[in-house]
Amino acid sequence: MNLTKPQSRIFNDTSRFRVVVAGRRFGKTFLSTAELMRKAATIPDANVWYVAPTYRAAKDIAWDMLKTIIDSSLIFKTNESELSIRLINGSTISLKGAEKPDNLRGRSLDFVVLDEFADMRPETWFEVLRASLSDRMGGCLFIGTPKGRNHFYDLWTNALDDWESFQYTTLQGGNVPESEIDAARRDLDERTFKQEYEAAFVNYSGIIYYNFDRKDSVAKCEDDGEILHIGMDFNLDPMSAVVATHTGGTLRIIDEIVIYGSNTDEIVDEIKLRYPNRRIVIYPDPACRQRKTSAGGRTDLSILQNAGFAVKVRERHTSIRDRINSVNARLKTTDEKRHLFVDPKCKQVIKSLERQVYKEGTSQPDKDTGYDHMNDALGYLVDYLYPIKRLHDTPQPTRWS
Repeated sequence: MNLTKPQSRIFNDTSRFRVVVAGRRFGKTFLSTAELMRKAATIPDANVWYVAPTYRAAKDIAWDMLKTIIDSSLIFKTNESELSIRLINGSTISLKGAEKPDNLRGRSLDFVVLDEFADMRPETWFEVLRASLSDRMGGCLFIGTPKGRNHFYDLWTNALDDWESFQYTTLQGGNVPESEIDAARRDLDERTFKQEYEAAFVNYSGIIYYNFDRKDSVAKCEDDGEILHIGMDFNLDPMSAVVATHTGGTLRIIDEIVIYGSNTDEIVDEIKLRYPNRRIVIYPDPACRQRKTSAGGRTDLSILQNAGFAVKVRERHTSIRDRINSVNARLKTTDEKRHLFVDPKCKQVIKSLERQVYKEGTSQPDKDTGYDHMNDALGYLVDYLYPIKRLHDTPQPTRWS
């Protein structure tokens, strides 16, 4: 395997449980698939799992790489629908999602990789998978980028006998040039950069949009008469939208729309009433492709398009973490520059940015207060225009033969 020095150090460590905290593009997936292959190839009839926060993530992140790494002569059968590979020695590698931890119960396991463990519910390990390793004395690799000081942080700091902890920055991983790290430092806010690239456990003190500052972020925002960019959340109570201008890399929120007990047709009518004869681009929740909230089975997407709006929407949801980070990065970058401003009349936007927090003891945004609707609308807009950059590893996967 073409492992980097940090990857090799982790790979060659003999501890039963290893906790790896690493920056983006360290090569976590490549290392994980190498670990899975080693266990499956060296232990006959082994049961080996790769677990991601969601089943879809497991498929998108690891499935193609796993098939590339394993030499075809070692494969007995590949099951595309179940995301599993059975080797000629009787061992099976399976990909799983952790959306419902209880669904992972019942199997004896020889080895597990928990990828992006910070994004999983703690019981995935403590109440379910730990017991699955006991009868076979199986091992586990926890690997991922930090997300505040949550259960992943606790494992990393409290490693005891049979445990080993590792921490590597993106630069130390050796797959991303220093020039790209410097560019990311300029693009991102300080806390996001430290967390995502320096693998630091940043304490966010509960506030989600920590870079919003009423003194610096709230300013009179004039309508320049050009294209309007509108982020939209489809919660029915209320329907929420932020209206912005976008010039020179800066977003200015000039208006907000909040309609209780409403639907997509009504918010379309409200936009046209407020802004007749304007060029408008809508950035909605990606779920608009499927949601049918009107008579005749029309989707939210078709309603917006038939109203004459240009619609820019992702194929699937960006992770909540990346969407939040994209907004924080616009609010203030590491070099103290601000690229997102809110007009004082947008009181719900201001209140939502100031007050939404994470649920106590978790890394999940609190949705009970109602502040999430306007923040989601803003997030869909910002994330489409200024997504968190995904870097690319330099090394290409090589087969295990």
